[in-house]
Amino acid sequence: MEYRRLGRTGLKVSPLCIGCWRMGGNQTDEETSLTILRAAIDAGINFIDTADVYTGGHSERIVARVLEGRRSEIVLATKCRGRTGPGPNGEGASRKHILEACDASLRRLGTDYIDLYQIHHWDGTTPIEETMRALDDLVRSGKVRYIGCSNFSALQICRALWAADRAGGAPFVSVQPHYNLLDRSPERELLPFCQDSGIGCINYSPLAGGLLTGKYRRGHEPAAASRAGREPRLRQRLDDRMYDRLEALEAFASQRGHTLTHLALAYLLAQPFVTSPIVGATSVGQLQESLGALDWRLGTEEIAQVREIAG
Repeated sequence: MEYRRLGRTGLKVSPLCIGCWRMGGNQTDEETSLTILRAAIDAGINFIDTADVYTGGHSERIVARVLEGRRSEIVLATKCRGRTGPGPNGEGASRKHILEACDASLRRLGTDYIDLYQIHHWDGTTPIEETMRALDDLVRSGKVRYIGCSNFSALQICRALWAADRAGGAPFVSVQPHYNLLDRSPERELLPFCQDSGIGCINYSPLAGGLLTGKYRRGHEPAAASRAGREPRLRQRLDDRMYDRLEALEAFASQRGHTLTHLALAYLLAQPFVTSPIVGATSVGQLQESLGALDWRLGTEEIAQVREIAG
């Protein structure tokens, strides 16, 4: 497997990151989650992403079990910002919440350091200078190696970088945006800014909530257990125009001996500003399907064709 630098850092990560937001929940129980994570590591994936709010902290506890005896092999990423306790300080990006949330994550993860600690969402009630100073203190203490953000705009990242630079502190090295073939809006501003600034992109929802897997078919109701079957907003996206796009993309991939999932991930991996798309899996089979994308390198003409088809 060919590993990539995370932004301008020297940290090497796999071209796919395994996401743990469902692990320990109703769909993916603990033992299934552990099987998936171990299969991912055995396949060469060294990058795991979770958060303190995923399945009420259970996701981090599951990851802890996988880290046993293999901690040095893994680049571990987690996040804070969401509500994890009562009262006005039970959430946010204040110094108080960040320091307490980091210690709580370290306990759940069973480790003494986090490789990439990320702010999950922008906090408009806390000065960014306070947030960046707290994160820098975590880096200086050795509890955190690198810092990043998720769901930040280009302007918000720029403000964070300015604050860190003025204070001589650690800067963000990565961002997690929502980005896939059906939502290419980050290509307009966020990702060019990140490429210019040396910020690595570890985008989530690369398969658009399952729309880019080929499991939804025109004229057939989504299976009740599928994400579109459970989420009305996702199901509403499955109109004739969407099926036209999905069918054309799938045909493009099939003509080249690949699947729609392979195409969705290969397109992202071909972008110079993308480090590692974050893939989820509820089975080892789904994980293996995503890994198949690593065998396909899209050329310049193919990228242009895919963009035209995707719209």
